[in-house]
Amino acid sequence: MKAVQVKEHGGPEVLGFADIPIPEPRADEVRIAVKAAGMNHLDLWVRKGVEGHTFPLPLVLGCDGAGVIDASGELVRHVKVGDRVAISPGLSDGSSPESLRGEHNLSRDYGIVGETRDGTNAEFLCIPARNVLPMPEDMSFENAAAAPLVFLTAWHMVVNRCGIKAGDDVLIHAAGSGVSMAAIQIAKMHGARVFTTAGSDEKVKRGLELGADHAFNYRETDFRKEVAKITNKRGADIIVDHVGGENFAKSIRTLARGGRVVTCGATADPALISDIRLIFFKNLSILGSTMGGMGEMHEVWGHLCAGKLKPVVAEVLKLDDVARGHQLLEERAVFGKVILKP
Repeated sequence: MKAVQVKEHGGPEVLGFADIPIPEPRADEVRIAVKAAGMNHLDLWVRKGVEGHTFPLPLVLGCDGAGVIDASGELVRHVKVGDRVAISPGLSDGSSPESLRGEHNLSRDYGIVGETRDGTNAEFLCIPARNVLPMPEDMSFENAAAAPLVFLTAWHMVVNRCGIKAGDDVLIHAAGSGVSMAAIQIAKMHGARVFTTAGSDEKVKRGLELGADHAFNYRETDFRKEVAKITNKRGADIIVDHVGGENFAKSIRTLARGGRVVTCGATADPALISDIRLIFFKNLSILGSTMGGMGEMHEVWGHLCAGKLKPVVAEVLKLDDVARGHQLLEERAVFGKVILKP
């Protein structure tokens, strides 16, 4: 089968097309004929490499995907050949105390498809049967592949880590990113007033269309002053910031007393810059978040299947155009998810 495989870290030039054997499912696995693969910033980090972290190269990229089960291990009972399914990308063996209470993202053996084992940028993929998500008939493969990683991440950040409640003021940075588009919808679902930032007027408009109550072009407007003005100087209860650096420091200053800022990444700058006195004077919380538990995945998937939350697809490319997909993500040139079609 054809697959996008990285053998060494580097720029887009290391994206290679390999002709590798079609995998065979183990007893508790299914094999999926991939119909759509969603791209994420994690694909860029795996390609480039992360200091201090070792990836199991060579590795097939891709965290999200959807397709049709075409083979099944002998222990699999709850799904069958021919089922349309999406992939829950978080992996653990399921036996740890954390996994057994539905929080497998806290397990020491936790991994992600396309990061710790071969991913979805291929014609076929084997995955543990417990990681498949049945699709409703009216859901497209493209929308299914656009959803799991970012909606699970956003749900865990906003609902689990920050404990959102009706009436909260929530600031979500980078409206055009997949996680932020999901977070805007999740915050509105819970009755919050939502502020968002973006780097262009077009993305500001799209953020408002997604449900944000207020949106600011951060290149032209000081979001801290705008949030202070609208909240009568109170500030935001929750801030979703995966930008990092100076933006993160400014987010901390934008929080209301007792507020919490949550991060799942640092696309601009990993440095943590803050005046510690602000944190204890204002009773602030700085929260880290990675993915979410399997219980949360099924909860948010139910909302997606019911149409209460909606993926945003920006571009659909052929698998051969994967380098173009990486370029679009690196340049932040799209509002929504980039999808690859094997």
